Amino acid sequence: MIEHPYPALPELTDEERIARARAAYDGLATRRTCRSFADTPVPREVIEYAIRAAGTAPSGANHQPWHFAAISSPDTKRAIRLAAEDEERDFYANRASAEWLAALAPLGTDHDKPFLEIAPWLIVCFAQRKGGIEEDGKATNYYVTESVGIACGLLLANLHQAGLATLTHTPSPMGFLREICRRPAHEKPLMIVVTGHQSPDAAVPAHALNKKALATIASWL
Repeated sequence: MIEHPYPALPELTDEERIARARAAYDGLATRRTCRSFADTPVPREVIEYAIRAAGTAPSGANHQPWHFAAISSPDTKRAIRLAAEDEERDFYANRASAEWLAALAPLGTDHDKPFLEIAPWLIVCFAQRKGGIEEDGKATNYYVTESVGIACGLLLANLHQAGLATLTHTPSPMGFLREICRRPAHEKPLMIVVTGHQSPDAAVPAHALNKKALATIASWL
């Protein structure tokens, strides 16, 4: 096994570490899901670096079981919107339980998804069941959902750091995304990350501002 030295980390005092942790939190604490986007262009290079950041995520056996389809084509975005709205229309009318619909009600969501066309970029995140680091389509990948979930978190954090609004959209089922993005059968669409600039009238539902307190989400043993 060939090894390389662990990358050098900054030598900081405890106070400096706390300050950096607080600054990172303060920045991420302003992230909110956006459902109203402007069509203002965003340079491709911003998206490239965000995907590079996602690609630094830890993964099972370092197989990096993810693929990110970055979409700016109006025709492709239109196709995704139409297919997603078909699934969402059926979800809201027939498949969602009363409890689920009640949970969604404070967010004001429905089957209409104009942001899929308006936002300059859609990033479709795929989880690769097979492929390995060589992407041969045969080797088994491990901890796929966990690995891709971490990568998507880093993607969102990087886009937010770049000053862009984001939305995670998960129409169900999502098989149409594999066909539209021309991805192989062993890849599973996990989510669409919608990103761009928020519209001037963008707002956040009050319900979305209700975040659990530290004492609720953490325990100290």
